[in-house]
Amino acid sequence: MNIFLSGRGVFAVQVAEALLDDGHEIVGVASPPARQGGSGDDALSWDRLRSWAMAGDAPWVTADALRALHIPAGTDVIVAAHSHAFIGRETRSRAGTAAIGYHPSLLPLHRGRDAIRWTIRDQEKVTGGTVYHLTERTDGGPIAAQEHVLVPPGSTAQSLWREHLAPLGVHLLRRVVDDLARGRRVEVPQDERLASWEPAMQVPPLFKPELIALPGTTVVDGDKWSLYK
Repeated sequence: MNIFLSGRGVFAVQVAEALLDDGHEIVGVASPPARQGGSGDDALSWDRLRSWAMAGDAPWVTADALRALHIPAGTDVIVAAHSHAFIGRETRSRAGTAAIGYHPSLLPLHRGRDAIRWTIRDQEKVTGGTVYHLTERTDGGPIAAQEHVLVPPGSTAQSLWREHLAPLGVHLLRRVVDDLARGRRVEVPQDERLASWEPAMQVPPLFKPELIALPGTTVVDGDKWSLYK
């Protein structure tokens, strides 16, 4: 399968190398120009996936500028591996077989970019990973594969990602790409009744004093609002 990979960091490189090991070809890469905290002017500050692409002469484009014209003809699958850039309809349509992404939660739970941090903050005992088909709804497309993991006591967001959810993501993406290569396409609609969406952790809490005056309104954890009837 010809794969176009959009992502960032060590995880995206692990996915790229795993797919190559499985006999697929990486025909293009999109990633941020610099890793978090880097300037982008020095090769040492480049995002890991960009460095990997440059070393292997894989065509690269900054993720924020990714458009349909950057997806080579003959691309079978677009894979989003820790990608925070939205991949639009026209761009997705350039993939002949599918456009898929990995999310570190049991979708439809914890949609949004800080799913792992919310899992830790909410002291959940079970979480997991999901590969889903990319659509216009962020993190809301049909599920292609999903597995759960138990959250070890004392886990941090970093340890849970590094030791459990990132390896699970590599495994699930390999499995789904292999399924697609064999002509097996799984699409299970997400149950919107169970869907949850949390704001990014770095966003300041929403301050809406007019809500405080509403009867029955209470603040939950400082930045979630709940209205009890």
